Amino acid sequence: MAGGGSRHTLFGAAGSRMSSVEMYDVEKDEWRVMNELPRFRAGCVGFLVENEKEKEKEEEGREFWVMGGYGGSRTVSGILPVDEYYKDAVVMDLRVDGGEKWRVVGDMWGEEERPKLGKIVAVDCGKPVFFMLDKDWILRYEMGLNRWRKESSVPKKAHYDKPVGFVALNGELHVMILLDGYNLMDTRHTRQQRKAGSLMIHMYDPKKKTWRSVVSKPPFNHQLDFRTTVMCTIRL
Repeated sequence: MAGGGSRHTLFGAAGSRMSSVEMYDVEKDEWRVMNELPRFRAGCVGFLVENEKEKEKEEEGREFWVMGGYGGSRTVSGILPVDEYYKDAVVMDLRVDGGEKWRVVGDMWGEEERPKLGKIVAVDCGKPVFFMLDKDWILRYEMGLNRWRKESSVPKKAHYDKPVGFVALNGELHVMILLDGYNLMDTRHTRQQRKAGSLMIHMYDPKKKTWRSVVSKPPFNHQLDFRTTVMCTIRL
């Protein structure tokens, strides 16, 4: 866990920014404080990645990547707060002799590009590959070039006033769209109207570069909130 997060539902700049990093030890059931981030950061994403160079040497080497997020902020017309987003990433070496030191990866966006801010997931395609959902586009992170490139587009457009789910399962990207659910930001709906609705799931295979889609009825009697929902595989 690294950095902080926004506490405000409408204005992200009202959130907390911090540089603290902690790791949870499952076996010991405790949190351990690690070296702080090089600078304050909030709203970022983090992944554990196996170091390919160390893998070739048959040594155990992992890295903790932290991407994006924001630090400073400014105001529009002196009233509305707007976050200043980071275009770079930082990486911590988790080897025993690595000293848990951070290294800064340069900007992932060019000067002419805006820092697209979407949900990011990691897929195991023989080696970890990062993907981002930016509205209708799926972007792939080219680690060697340190750039985000367009990979594919989602078959069906989503209504952007509603949260969209984006997760990685079994080597595929899942884009989940509520078809007939209500807008979670709309407070005019009564409790009786708040039903789960139908769920459109678009699945993208990065290896075959193909899409398939299904429509499902979630087994819940309430609306899904993709801002807080967690999805994972369960082995029985």
